[in-house]
Amino acid sequence: MKKWKIAGINFDHMHMGDNLRMAFEHPQAEIVGICDENMERMQAAAQNFNIAPARIFTDYRECLSRTAPDIVLLCYSSARHREWTEKVAPFGVHIIMEKPFAATLSDADAMIEAIKKSGKTLAINWPLAWYPSHVTAKRLIDEGLIGSVREVHYYDGNRGPLWHAADKVNKTADEVTREKPVSWFYKRDQGGGSLLDYLGYGTTLGTWFMDGRVPVEVTSVVGGAANLEVDEHSITVARYEDGSLSKFETRWGTFTDPWTLQPQPKCGFVIVGTAGTISTYDYERSIRVQTSSHPEGLEMPVDNLRFRNPVQYLIGCLEGGRRLEGPLSPGISRIGQQIVDSAILSSQQKCSVPLLR
Repeated sequence: MKKWKIAGINFDHMHMGDNLRMAFEHPQAEIVGICDENMERMQAAAQNFNIAPARIFTDYRECLSRTAPDIVLLCYSSARHREWTEKVAPFGVHIIMEKPFAATLSDADAMIEAIKKSGKTLAINWPLAWYPSHVTAKRLIDEGLIGSVREVHYYDGNRGPLWHAADKVNKTADEVTREKPVSWFYKRDQGGGSLLDYLGYGTTLGTWFMDGRVPVEVTSVVGGAANLEVDEHSITVARYEDGSLSKFETRWGTFTDPWTLQPQPKCGFVIVGTAGTISTYDYERSIRVQTSSHPEGLEMPVDNLRFRNPVQYLIGCLEGGRRLEGPLSPGISRIGQQIVDSAILSSQQKCSVPLLR
C-alpha cells in the first residue's frame, strides 16, 4: 500500500492541528513536515504528532523541497488562500485548503487555474461536510425522499473563533480578550468576520443539497459590535429563478458552542422539498424527516460514513482514480463563493444584487 506523504504549511487557522491529526491517524499517511514562520505556533503539533526537529521548517520552499510531500495541508488566513495556492501548486502537490475557499471569487478562480496548471487536485475542506447528519440528509435527497429541494435554511457559528484551539480545546475569557485585538479573524484585510468564516459552509453545502442550483439574486445584512472592523452576525437571502428563497445566517456569539451543547437557534440546516422536509443539525445522531406518508415526522439515525475527514476522502479519490465530488470540489465550492461575494457586495451597498459571475 502506498504511503502518502503529507506536509502542513501555516498555522493561522486552529484547524491545522485537527487536520494534522487526521493525517497522523491515517494508516496510509505520514506527516513528513510542518512549516510556519513562527516556531512557537508549531510546538503543540510537534509534540502531539511526534514530529522530529528535522521535519520542522520556517521556510515553505525548504519544507517542500526537502520533504517532497504528495499532499499539502494549507491553513492560512482567508485573505491569503490565493497567494499560497499559487506558491505551493508549482511544487506538484495535491492541496487541501481549509475553508473558506477564498477571500473573493477572483481569488477562487486563480486558485483553480493554479492547480489546473500543476495537474494535481485542489480540495476545499468544509468540516460540516463530514457530519454524518448532513451526509445522511444528502443521501435521502438524492434518493428522492423529499422531492426536489426548494429551500435551504441555514444557521451556524460558535461563541467566537478565539474561544477554542485545535481539538476544540477551550480558551479562557482572558485569552480571548488578549488575542482579539491582534487576531486575523478580526481584521478586514485578512479575511476576518463571521460572514466569510461561516457563510461559505451554508452556501456550499446548500448548493450541494440543491444539486448545483444557482441563485439569481442575493440580499445580505451584517451586524456586530461598533468597535470592530468585521461583522459578528450576518443574514443572507438567495433568490432563485423559480422564485424560491433560501436563507443563510452566520453568528459569532452563540450562547454555547454546538460541539458541546447545541445553542438556540440550533446550528445546522432545515431543507424543504416539494414532497417533504429534513432537519439536520450539527453533531446530532439523528435527523428528522417529514413526508406525505409521515407528516408528523420521523426520527432517522445517521449513516456510518465511509470517509470521515478530508484526508481519508482525498486519498480514497486519488487511489481510486475518482474526481472530487460535493462540497470539497472546486465546482460546488465556486458557486458557494459566488453567493458569498454577492452577499458581501449586498451588505456594503445595502441593497439586493444580481449573483456575481
